[in-house]
Amino acid sequence: MVAVLCLVFVVGLLRLGTWQLERRTWKLELIERVTQRLQQPPVDLPDSQLWAGLQPAEFEYLYVKTTGQWLTDKTVLTQATTALGSGFWVLTPLVLSDGSSLLVNRGFVPAAQRAQWQPPSGASGAPVGNVSIQGLLRKSEPDGGFLRKNDPASQRWFSRDVTAIAQAQKLKSPAPFFLDSGLPDNTLNNNLEARPSLTGPWPREGLTVVRFSNSHLVYAITWFGLAVMVLVAGGFVVRYERRLRRGGHNTAHGYPR
Repeated sequence: MVAVLCLVFVVGLLRLGTWQLERRTWKLELIERVTQRLQQPPVDLPDSQLWAGLQPAEFEYLYVKTTGQWLTDKTVLTQATTALGSGFWVLTPLVLSDGSSLLVNRGFVPAAQRAQWQPPSGASGAPVGNVSIQGLLRKSEPDGGFLRKNDPASQRWFSRDVTAIAQAQKLKSPAPFFLDSGLPDNTLNNNLEARPSLTGPWPREGLTVVRFSNSHLVYAITWFGLAVMVLVAGGFVVRYERRLRRGGHNTAHGYPR
């Protein structure tokens, strides 16, 4: 019985270690892909006809450019925690030339500015102005934040859930991703002690985090090490039980242990 349990634990730990190695390979590929994309000039936004077939690896952190008109009355604010503290991301739909819409994260604003950027309930209006935008494509953040669900009816958003926001704001032909306006502040991303200024302009671009932790090798070694420890401990227990059984057998026949 002990040997069976030991084997089950060892197999489970080995699978966890192998999974961490697979995650490490994926993370290294992600880091290399993002690094290359951040060093390239902006490319045109993928055609809307291709959106449905795009996978996150094909567009995430791709530096793109596009033009369109703001739908400011459809702006939503999602809670955010950044190097500037707590506040909100200002997400405004951009109507593109073909009539499709792209949700744009225009940047961060402090909590005190919420009323300034939140459109009044029931507001409606036509697209405003012609703007050119550059930024990083990001995949949707579904469901909400940690232990906090998005509440579209109350306009309480804890994540940048593209599908839910598009449905709540009745956007036409929405893109399955959103765009972080501007490029991240490399100084801030490479120096965790750096603190950007708390003054405007608002919304503040450049707070996209492009640092990716990669401790998967440490985790893999930990799981593999635990597997070895369980295997060794199980071997000692099995040997001890065998000695006990052998000793009991000898005593039953009148032999000393």
